[in-house]
Amino acid sequence: MSNSTTLGLEPSFGFGDRLGLATPGHLDALRAEGGPIRGIFPQQSIREMARTRRTPEQVMGDACDALDAEGFDEPFGADADHLKTQQDVDVTAGAGFTFFTIDPSDHVDAGGDVEWIKQYVGQTVQIEDGPRLSFDDTTVQRTAVKYGKAIEHALSLAVYIAKVASQHEIELSVDETDEPTTLAEHYIIADQCRQAGMKLVSLAPRYIGDFEKGVDYKGDVAALEQSLNDHAAIARHLGPYKLSLHSGSDKLSMYAAFARATRGMFHVKTAGTSYLEALRVVARHDEALFRRIIDFARQRYDTDKATYHVSATAEGTPADGGEREYLECWADVPEGKGFTEPGRQILHCTFGSVLTDAELGPAVRDVLRRHPQTYSEVLADHFARHLRALRAGM
Repeated sequence: MSNSTTLGLEPSFGFGDRLGLATPGHLDALRAEGGPIRGIFPQQSIREMARTRRTPEQVMGDACDALDAEGFDEPFGADADHLKTQQDVDVTAGAGFTFFTIDPSDHVDAGGDVEWIKQYVGQTVQIEDGPRLSFDDTTVQRTAVKYGKAIEHALSLAVYIAKVASQHEIELSVDETDEPTTLAEHYIIADQCRQAGMKLVSLAPRYIGDFEKGVDYKGDVAALEQSLNDHAAIARHLGPYKLSLHSGSDKLSMYAAFARATRGMFHVKTAGTSYLEALRVVARHDEALFRRIIDFARQRYDTDKATYHVSATAEGTPADGGEREYLECWADVPEGKGFTEPGRQILHCTFGSVLTDAELGPAVRDVLRRHPQTYSEVLADHFARHLRALRAGM
C-alpha cells in the first residue's frame, strides 16, 4: 500500500473524502491541472469521522487503495484534521497520518497569565516586504487573553505528536474565531511556536471576509489580497511556513490572490464539496433519492448547522428545488466567480445525518458504486476549476 509522507513547503491541496470513494476523481483533477501542487488525499477530521462512522484506518485505506489501483507513485500527504486531544493523535498516528492539524479552538478566550507577555510589550518589528508591527501593552495583553491558553495547548500537543509520530509536520488552525486574526496575533502565535521548536509547516489564520461552507468567498477580494500579503510576509519572516486556507472549497474568486500573496507557499483544505458532488451523481441517476435527501436535509438543517459558519435558511430555499438550487456553484458565472445558491449549504451541513441514516446512507453509496465513472468525471471537473484558479496566481 502507498505510504504518505511530509510535503514541507511545496504547495498542497487537501481532498477530503467523506465516503471513501472520491480519490480516483481527485487524482484525475490533480493529474490534469495540479502542476506543482501536491495532493493530500487521506484527509478527515475527528468530527467528520465520528459523523460518518469511519475510522482513521478506513480513511487511510480507502485513499491508498485507490492510489495504488491508479498506479500513483508521487509523494502525497495524509491530514489528521482538527486534532484536539492526545487520543486524537494516537488514533491518527497509528493509522499512518503524517500531517497533523492542531485545533486549539476550545482554549481561545480562556484568559490566564502567560510568561511571554514581557517579550513583546514595547517591541517594534519591521517585516521584510511587509508591515511594521508595534506591540503596545494593550495589543499584547489582548493577545494573551485570547490566545494564551490556546498556544499553551497547541505546544503541548505538538510535543506529544513528536513523541508518537516519527514522520510528522504540523499545521496550526486558529481560524475558528469570530474576528479575523490580527497581524500582531499572527506574529506572537507563530513566534511562540518557533521558539518552542514546533515543526510548523502551515498556519491557518482567520482571514478577513466570510468563508462560509459550500459557496464562494464573500468580501472584498482586493482588500483580502492586501491582508494576505501582510500575513504571508510574516510567514516568510518567522518560518518560512505555508499559509493555509480552511473552508477552502469553492472559493474560486480569491484563489489567485491567495496564490500570489503566498508566492505559491500555500495549503488549501476542502472536505464537504466532494460529498456535494456525490449528491450530484445521485441527482443524475436517481432523482427520487435526491428528492428524499433534500427533504430529509431540510428537516435536519437547523440542528446540524450548529458547528458551521453558514447563512442559508431552510425558509430561504425552495422546498421543491432540484440540482441547480441545491448543488450548483458555477452556473452562469465566469471562471473565478462562484455561485452562491444557499441550498448547497443545507446539503453540506447535513452530510452526517444523511450518511448514517439507515436507508439514505446505503442508497447514496450504492448509486456511487454503480456509477463510478460519473462520480470521477464530476469530481475531476469540479476540482480542475479549483486547481486552475490557484495556478493562475502562481
